[in-house]
Amino acid sequence: MKNIYITAFVALGLSLSGCTKLDESLNGQIGNQGVSSGNVAGLLNASYTAMRNPYQGPWGWWSLQEFPSDEAIVPTRGGDWDDNGAWRALHLHRWAADHSRISDVFRDLNSVSYVATNVLQFSPSASQAAQARFLRAFAQFSILDGWGKVPYRDAGEDVTQPSRVRNTSEEIAYLISELTAILPDLPDGPNYSATKDAARMLLMKVYLNKGAFTNRTAPTFDAADMAQVITLADQIINSGKYALSPYYDNFAPTNNLLSKENIFTAQNIGGSDAGGVRDIWNTGLHYNQNPSGINGFATLSDFYRKYEAADQRLGGAYPGVTNVSGLRVGFLVGQQFDQNGALLKDRRGNNLIFTPEVSIIERDPNHLEVAGIRIVKYPVDFANTSTNLAENDWVYYRYADVLLMKAEAQLRSGLTAAALPIVNSLRTARNATPFPALTLDNLLDERGREFIWEGIRRQDLIRFGKYLTPWQEKPTDDPKYLVFPIPDNQLGNTNLPQNPGY
Repeated sequence: MKNIYITAFVALGLSLSGCTKLDESLNGQIGNQGVSSGNVAGLLNASYTAMRNPYQGPWGWWSLQEFPSDEAIVPTRGGDWDDNGAWRALHLHRWAADHSRISDVFRDLNSVSYVATNVLQFSPSASQAAQARFLRAFAQFSILDGWGKVPYRDAGEDVTQPSRVRNTSEEIAYLISELTAILPDLPDGPNYSATKDAARMLLMKVYLNKGAFTNRTAPTFDAADMAQVITLADQIINSGKYALSPYYDNFAPTNNLLSKENIFTAQNIGGSDAGGVRDIWNTGLHYNQNPSGINGFATLSDFYRKYEAADQRLGGAYPGVTNVSGLRVGFLVGQQFDQNGALLKDRRGNNLIFTPEVSIIERDPNHLEVAGIRIVKYPVDFANTSTNLAENDWVYYRYADVLLMKAEAQLRSGLTAAALPIVNSLRTARNATPFPALTLDNLLDERGREFIWEGIRRQDLIRFGKYLTPWQEKPTDDPKYLVFPIPDNQLGNTNLPQNPGY
């Protein structure tokens, strides 16, 4: 297994830069050592594992979808969370081509693409090949979303040469063709593997975002593309396999058992083999909460106020969490308590009262630690806090998204009467008041409420034409920020020119 892992990851790391000369000492590591048809399963497993770095937790692709949006912020708290302005740059849309997080995520997403491609060299079964191709398509869709152009290689291609690059239209055509081709060979389950329904959902996202990716300043929505979204949604809905679950059960440590809603997840085995899901709560919790956090990430008061008071997505007490530590799930605002009802304090001895008010730079010493509403999206796995390897399976795709994407495609096709009951069925399940009418504006808000902290908000804002508008703590904007810059360290590849404006 070690040889397989090294083979795949060294090859992909070298492939990104398009270098033309390799140190001879690396030649054995980018060949076929340790790989045969008998251990293709190990290579495929390494491809699934490679997904953890860019996708699981708040440091990778999630950060590039959330912090440039209207629902997440990392306030600089005195000397904490400054990071030379890198976090502020994401929320303010002021990044440059040397932004380290943008560079790291670009590298890690391409790593998934290349590791998955590597599987195809070694005579995988039809199912193994289809799964590898799905993981490659999944990563390439994110690269397309973020950068508008996608490096790629064929299996076995010479990594000493620069990778080729597909432009937006070429990549969209490729994804549609590729996902359609592999769908019959994908398994039906389990949901922590690349399944037929996961491929249908990814195809839905390609068709729904097609006109936004090709024209980000003025997205278009072709009727034939919207019809494809509706057809794919109906295939998933009519299977009868999925239903809406109590909201936070979808993210719980036992979400593999509790959720009837999750369609594509990453399996985590608590205490022994898991990704970075623990950081999704650790980054927002205060130092004096249980578990102790690092007091950083917050949401914005304008976004919080989009919810009705009875909406179950706001959160509350959760078994196995609140009774253990006093911590609630969902939005944490106001005074915080321990499991016995005692008031928690901040490090200055003040009551730990999280405030809706938050600024991108916090200077008041009495407000630094409490500024901003915190979010516990994934209920804490207290059974595995000692290892930081949480049991919660990471959620990529949920049935709720199938419903709302279908409703959006219907709305954009003029089928508003058909779309409204779908959205209201979701709102009723979440204990929210049904809409009297459906508009693009209230549908965007509903997607925000439903998918808060799930790493898709930037994509939604671009598709709905709202990404360049000012919002809380982001006063102005420039159209160049509709895509990220190609990282400086990738520009040695002459097939990968810099995006306009950078």
